[in-house]
Amino acid sequence: MGLAAQARREARRRRPSVLDSPMPPTPTERLYFTDSHVTTFRARVVGTAVLKNGPAVALDRSAFYPEGGGQPADAGTLAGVRVVDVQSEGDVVWHALERPLAAEEVEGIVDWPCRLDHMQQHHGQHLLSAAFERLFAFRTVSFHLGSDAATIDLATGAVTESQLSAAEDLTNQVIWEDRPIHARFVTPEELATLPLRKPPVVEGAIRVVSVPDFDHSACGGTHPRSTGVVGLVHCRRTEKRGGDTRVEFLCGNRALRDLRVKNALLARVSAALTVGPDELEPAIVRLRETEQATRKRLEDAMKRLAACEAAEFAGQPVVCKAYADRSLDDLTLLANHIVRGGGVALLGLRGDKAQLVFASPAGSKVNAGALLKEIVAQFGGKGGGQAGMAQGGMPDATKLDAALDAAKQRAER
Repeated sequence: MGLAAQARREARRRRPSVLDSPMPPTPTERLYFTDSHVTTFRARVVGTAVLKNGPAVALDRSAFYPEGGGQPADAGTLAGVRVVDVQSEGDVVWHALERPLAAEEVEGIVDWPCRLDHMQQHHGQHLLSAAFERLFAFRTVSFHLGSDAATIDLATGAVTESQLSAAEDLTNQVIWEDRPIHARFVTPEELATLPLRKPPVVEGAIRVVSVPDFDHSACGGTHPRSTGVVGLVHCRRTEKRGGDTRVEFLCGNRALRDLRVKNALLARVSAALTVGPDELEPAIVRLRETEQATRKRLEDAMKRLAACEAAEFAGQPVVCKAYADRSLDDLTLLANHIVRGGGVALLGLRGDKAQLVFASPAGSKVNAGALLKEIVAQFGGKGGGQAGMAQGGMPDATKLDAALDAAKQRAER
């Protein structure tokens, strides 16, 4: 069942139409087709329904864009009631509402910041896709406009950094030239003369969005009057997606906000390292090299410490001890040293939860894996391993001492 049919059925079953008519809603005049900068309008309710996301109305005319073509639906209000979703079924646009609407005549207000954001991202995508195709013959196979970023998938296995920069530069050049954007329905004769980037995917009247001497695309979405409204295109990253390459980008206000956040982050990191932004990269390299050298020295020191501690335990058949200032790798290293000395190691690490490392030498009557599994099961934990080495954990760190005592008693039998 289609959306419109479902809407009519639900409307008849749950509550009567505002027009009290069994006839299906008349087609919606879509005002954004003529001018996407229109944000206020008056309209007549021609149908009601109850959809899965709440009550909905169809209008004789609407400036609200319904979700489609990779672009989200518009936001706004009808007669002061919040519009939570906009969908289309054929020629009818359905407006899902926060609560039922009783009026027959309504004033619609489209959320302009939301509309502007969608137009910036959407038309920026048209220009960026045209740039990739013009420069490198990389065809766009899909477009997605999310709440945080927009993406296009290009029919190529890779996009180099220089290609990404070249496409970004050409796109911004066209934006800053503030070329006019012509969005209109064309006749079949005019359509045949236009160099569309890809053939239309719909039948009937075709709406074409054109930027002179740069791009012609069949599109039913919202677009500004000139390219300058897009403001800026900023490509953030690329990602291989099967045989295609995904390009993530931001336009307009999104690009500005992203660059502000990154600039503030750069300033904070530069201040923390007491270097200028231009010196940040070599400073980070030096910091990383120092960290790696320090880590190596620490590992060597922990190995020596484990050997010394194991020597202190020499002669003890079972070593049972809990720690709070070590890592799990440190405990494993110490357990191995204890085993080399012929002892059984029952070690615990106290933190947000309890962790256990059990180890026993070859030929020992203590099976480390079986013992650990038995003990952690008693205290609501889990773990396991081999006869010579096992690891596990318990959710309650306060029970670590009790668990180690139980393990020691079991090992000394």
